[in-house]
Amino acid sequence: MSKLIIAIDGPVGSGKSTVARRVADLLGYVYLDSGAMYRGVAWKALRDHVPLDSEGSVAALAGATRIDLLSGDGGFRVLVDGVDVTKQIRSAAVAQAASKLAVIAGVRTVLVAEQRRAAGSGGVVMEGRDIGTVVLPDADLKIFLDASVEVRAERRRLEHAQKGEVLEFSEVLEEVRQRDRRDRERAVSPLVRAEDAVLVDNTAMSAEETARLIVLLAHEREGAEARQA
Repeated sequence: MSKLIIAIDGPVGSGKSTVARRVADLLGYVYLDSGAMYRGVAWKALRDHVPLDSEGSVAALAGATRIDLLSGDGGFRVLVDGVDVTKQIRSAAVAQAASKLAVIAGVRTVLVAEQRRAAGSGGVVMEGRDIGTVVLPDADLKIFLDASVEVRAERRRLEHAQKGEVLEFSEVLEEVRQRDRRDRERAVSPLVRAEDAVLVDNTAMSAEETARLIVLLAHEREGAEARQA
């Protein structure tokens, strides 16, 4: 039986990365974090002092950058030009920069091509904000994760706290609302739910419960495809 291509989209704080990683583990699939690719370019832009408002400069930087996403016994790692930046790209500064770079058409063109190549022939779980609509429109199973803005902000606050970044809830809530507006209103690949995506609201669900629900949906899709074969 051929393995599925699973696309998981959703706004910031919806738990995409944690859930997608767990779904991949449960299914024995490869986990691909598309957002990590944008963060990798953002990290390099900040390091090299490339102006984020210079679309041409940032697009050229993206085209000249090699980003490798590695999964193994050592966990998920992100390499930028051979340098392991897995921890560095999770800072608040890099996250904000990445969301700005994500609206630049030249950057998206480069990274979307890489994401499609990485998806290959299946057996992957890819998450982001436009995977089911733009990157992998023919994915076998599309999920749109969502949760209330307050719950998503609290999840983000806890993520920052785990990294030693103490932020007020009100500050994180405003950050999430700004990210939502930027992601949904951007001209290039805005965050929208694909018409054939299954909406999963995990406001009152744990990451494990969410992942197991998606695995159940994947098994149902596998069964449907087997019956059609």
